[in-house]
Amino acid sequence: MKNSAKVGVIGGSGVYEIEGVQDLREVKVKTPFGDPSDSLMLGTLEDVPVAFLPRHARGHKILPSELNSRANIWALKSIGVEKILAVSACGSLKEELPPRHFVIPDQLFDRTKSRPGQSFYGEGIVGHTQFANPYCGNLCSAVFDAGKSMGLPMHLGGTFVIIDGPMFSTKAESKAWRALGFSIIGMTNLPEARLAREAEVCYMTVGLVTDYDVWKEGEEVSVEHVMETIHQNVANVKNLVKKAIPKMAAAPRDCECATAAQFAVMTAPSAINKKTLKKLDLIIGKYIKKK
Repeated sequence: MKNSAKVGVIGGSGVYEIEGVQDLREVKVKTPFGDPSDSLMLGTLEDVPVAFLPRHARGHKILPSELNSRANIWALKSIGVEKILAVSACGSLKEELPPRHFVIPDQLFDRTKSRPGQSFYGEGIVGHTQFANPYCGNLCSAVFDAGKSMGLPMHLGGTFVIIDGPMFSTKAESKAWRALGFSIIGMTNLPEARLAREAEVCYMTVGLVTDYDVWKEGEEVSVEHVMETIHQNVANVKNLVKKAIPKMAAAPRDCECATAAQFAVMTAPSAINKKTLKKLDLIIGKYIKKK
């Protein structure tokens, strides 16, 4: 299919402006859960069909707590995406993770309170999905290896704590996150990662460290500081994505992500809401016996 892809990249508005992307085109996708953040930008990179999605829309106009993550993940899944690399700006909670370094976390901690669309399930279908390991280990290793081969300052492992925002943390909160041993802090990845797992899409994130949050005296986070660091590191981000895409495409799908929905649904087939099943057919249809 022309408008299909196996690898998806969720990130900033210009992340698809990578040297070497061929046949770049804009594709609008309608979903049962509303509109995604923006049109998908499809193209081919290193012979791999890729879909790029600006998480906050072009122009950065959607708050983290306003994101329609169900529509975003469903849109990518609907065109065949099986693996997602998410790029997320984040604050560092550890001295050894300075600005301009890249962190690939292996754990998530949820401190959000008001995010819509936390699950694809509900409305007549009850589903429970394993999420002990929120990031795909195969993808994390592939992207880490890509970054290390380029000589980028990469760190593998650590916990990403997610807050609602849009305000940054207080000093008391930042010190509490440090005391709990968390590595980085940000406002994205949830419910994005949960929904990707429910949809059986492998998901990992590259945390671009922009600041030391507010725990380090004299280096408190600000929008000016964040944007300056992002602009300084934009070339490295694009080069990392370019290098990582082929490695992601080649990574095996022998992970728990690939069959996450197989035993998730607890609702008896005879009691399943047919209207909801129609919406979720893309995800669980192959596991549900239909009459």
